[in-house]
Amino acid sequence: MQECEDQVRCCPINLGTGQMPSQRHAHFPGWEPVPGGELIHDMDCCWAAFLCLCVLASQSRTAEASRTTLNWMERMEAVTRGRSSASHADLVHGLESKLLNASFTGHNLTLQTHTIQALAFKLNCNFAGLSLSSAILEKVPQAKPQHAMQFPAELTRNACRTRSGELRLICIYFSSSSFFQKDINSSLLNNYVLGAQLSHGHVRNLSEPVNISFWHNQSLEGYTVTCVFWKESANESYWGAWSPEGCHTQRPSPSQVLCRCNHLTYFAVLMQLSQAPIPAELLAPLTYISLVGCSISIVASLLTVLLHLQARKQSDSVTLIHMNLHASVLLLNIAFLLSPVLATPPVPGAACVMLAATLHFALLSCLTWMSIEGFNLYLLLVRVYNIYIRRYVLKLCAVGWGVPVFLVLLLLAVKSSVYGPCKIQLSDSQGNSTIFKNTSICWVQNSWVHRVLVMGYGGLTSLFNLVVLAWALRVLNKLRAQEKAPGARACRDTVTVLGLTVLLGTTWALAFFSFSVFLLPQLFLFTIFNSLYGFFLFLWFCSQRCRSEAEAEAEMEVFTSSQMVQ
Repeated sequence: MQECEDQVRCCPINLGTGQMPSQRHAHFPGWEPVPGGELIHDMDCCWAAFLCLCVLASQSRTAEASRTTLNWMERMEAVTRGRSSASHADLVHGLESKLLNASFTGHNLTLQTHTIQALAFKLNCNFAGLSLSSAILEKVPQAKPQHAMQFPAELTRNACRTRSGELRLICIYFSSSSFFQKDINSSLLNNYVLGAQLSHGHVRNLSEPVNISFWHNQSLEGYTVTCVFWKESANESYWGAWSPEGCHTQRPSPSQVLCRCNHLTYFAVLMQLSQAPIPAELLAPLTYISLVGCSISIVASLLTVLLHLQARKQSDSVTLIHMNLHASVLLLNIAFLLSPVLATPPVPGAACVMLAATLHFALLSCLTWMSIEGFNLYLLLVRVYNIYIRRYVLKLCAVGWGVPVFLVLLLLAVKSSVYGPCKIQLSDSQGNSTIFKNTSICWVQNSWVHRVLVMGYGGLTSLFNLVVLAWALRVLNKLRAQEKAPGARACRDTVTVLGLTVLLGTTWALAFFSFSVFLLPQLFLFTIFNSLYGFFLFLWFCSQRCRSEAEAEAEMEVFTSSQMVQ
């Protein structure tokens, strides 16, 4: 800086007017006229002074841009401390604009506050790729979780097709998720959000992805992690939400998550404590079993209802309860088969929400009618005679259909976002790393609703019916002990026990064994038994109908014999 000031003072040209000084400047030390080349030494001095002034002006502009951007970043931090009510979207977009238009010398600019780090890079069409690492950029202890970003050479290709010249790449690192809406079911890994943007247009559909790596201080075993990006919304009430589209999740090591995304935006990793992901190779057989089993159950349930209507006789309460259970199972199977189809992006989100609500209603109805079957069986066992209740079936229908409708409508009224595309994570081991993929179905998105109104509701139903089943087995055992020829009833009792086990839906209790070594057997057993649940009910209905017809024929033979004797 001092050298530049000395050069400015020695220049014989008035830098303000551009005019040569008077002849008295010929006596300045170091200046002597030479033949054919007067003032050469002083002209060199002037060029040096001019260049120094350009450097000073550039440094002044860089310092001013840095101060302006730093003030903006400090304002953003004030928002996180509750000192400002500015819009988060406006603040983030404002920081992007300042970085894209900032003047600075050299090839990059780095600014940092307590929770925000901003970087700007000058690129050209000869861009060969760029790798950034927090271990290099930050003067922080190594104990702090690290992150890194790697940009491919393809990054500037589309921009260079339409224009040539300098491009600007900006990177913004947030060590706080305060500027982005939190996911209700997950937390952000390390609370890090890493963003990148290229001037002159959006970058998307890259054939060679951008690699974003996150490291954690501890192992992430037992957690479901999903790479997501911030998808901005056109709605002014909120400015975006996290989405996994265009990003693939990998785990090169237990404490590292690698996100491979085909576009530029703000990236993060959603972390949720949950079950181990399903191996990707099991998706096809489980899907095939579900498709075949649910299709068979749909046909069986329809056939059962048609056979009941074909009988053309006044049905008792037990048969009507069976028919309502079949109707709920039929609705459940149809909604389940449609759920993965309507979860794909071309389908409107409202259709997936409605189907998810219908599927939840069908499941709650099915569980409720299973409980009603158990309650009715209890009445038959305890109060063998005199169990007449006025409008008994109508009251049961109010419970079996009304309670699920009320719960689902209440959830939709309180927060419709409870339902929608629900992601199921799949793991695919490739060499030393694991790639995570997602498949979606229309289902409950809120984890608390899933715990209370799916697992909790199903758990209470299963517990109640298991108690009723134990009671029924105890009664059957007493009756068999009183039988003079117990062997004759053994086969029929076995069929009865199996039928009651299916009727009361005790196989649904397998859902609570989806952990540790039980996960894979549970997946197949739960899928097989419960996709064929309607078919098992059909077999029970047929066995009961055959038994009732056999008993009716036996009574008719006894009555005919007695008439002949008389």
